[in-house]
Amino acid sequence: MRKTVTETSHEQAAGLDLKQPEAILALLMDGQTEAAASVRPAADAIASASRITARTIRSGGTLAYAAAGSSGLMAMSDALELPGTFGIDRKQISILFAGGPPWLDTFRGGPEDDYELGVRDVDKSNLGDNDCMIAVSASGSTPYALGAMTHAHERGTATIGIANNAGSPLLEMAGTPILLPTPPELIAGSTRMGAGTAQKIALNLMSTLMAIELGHVVDGHMVNLSIENAKLRSRALNMISDIAGCTDDTASHCLEQSDGSVKIAILLACGAANMDAARHLLNTHNGNVRSARAALDQGQGPEKQRA
Repeated sequence: MRKTVTETSHEQAAGLDLKQPEAILALLMDGQTEAAASVRPAADAIASASRITARTIRSGGTLAYAAAGSSGLMAMSDALELPGTFGIDRKQISILFAGGPPWLDTFRGGPEDDYELGVRDVDKSNLGDNDCMIAVSASGSTPYALGAMTHAHERGTATIGIANNAGSPLLEMAGTPILLPTPPELIAGSTRMGAGTAQKIALNLMSTLMAIELGHVVDGHMVNLSIENAKLRSRALNMISDIAGCTDDTASHCLEQSDGSVKIAILLACGAANMDAARHLLNTHNGNVRSARAALDQGQGPEKQRA
């Protein structure tokens, strides 16, 4: 069996356990730095993938993440934060994690070898040609991820593959392959380290770029966040006052009027006549606050507050 890069021994691993903690930490940190650097060559592929995911969400399709083990945790982390951070409808996010929630208690690796489980999970998610799957595997040969991707492709679903080994099956079959060529792990096969770091960076970059394309980010503000606690409400008020150039009191009033929609609140603070007018303007501009505000400033349509 061919040894993959992620299973190869690191050149500085000999005698690792005999070194002082500070020396070990230095090597481990170097490994994380190298892992992060491995993402940069994949920038074009990540950008292409983000356009596919944005198109999927915009059209009402499902964005599915399929993975096992440590890669599954990286995928799950990205997927779970999309609704709260960028307001993506939770119904549009599907997480296919080998073994499902029960396996998170013990985190044993058995289900990752089940190719057919990946196939069945795709069927349960009812993925089709309006959807997109992101499959993640450090080795690029995890049976669960391969089963999920193969069947998703058979159902007409767009596929994005993320792996850390060149020429791996997952990358060869993916519609959009993303290679993250991390070096050997300092602890051979411990892909929760370098490979996992690179995967998390790539996933975060992809989903953030997707959100920007969907118009959910304005001047670095996450204007489509879900306000679920006091911290997020404070953040929402800050971004409303910053973008609209209004007082804190005005921002608070507009947020109350908008039923918690930051985008609507921004347009109200910028002069939209009322909530219905702001919502209509936003819908006209496909949810893009910047273009909606530009139209409002130019006095286009009946939405602007009359003097």
